[in-house]
Amino acid sequence: MDDQEKIEKIAAVQDKYNPKLLAYPNVVGVGIGLRQRQGKTTDELCLVVMVKEKLSPEKLPPGSLLPRELEGVGIDVIETGAFGV
Repeated sequence: MDDQEKIEKIAAVQDKYNPKLLAYPNVVGVGIGLRQRQGKTTDELCLVVMVKEKLSPEKLPPGSLLPRELEGVGIDVIETGAFGV
């Protein structure tokens, strides 16, 4: 699968799950991007879920942990802070 096909697949998953992902507490945005690992950008395309504050799983209320992937598309959670006011 080339990058364009990957982007199209990720965009379809984003369209399908965007309302559900935005309903999670702390989530401020969802987009397509490159996965971050240990502070470095990789070449892996994924669905990026932006949160106000990245919390450890034990600090999240039950049922608030974001999935690691949806329909085979990886999810990367990044802390961005809040957007706008």
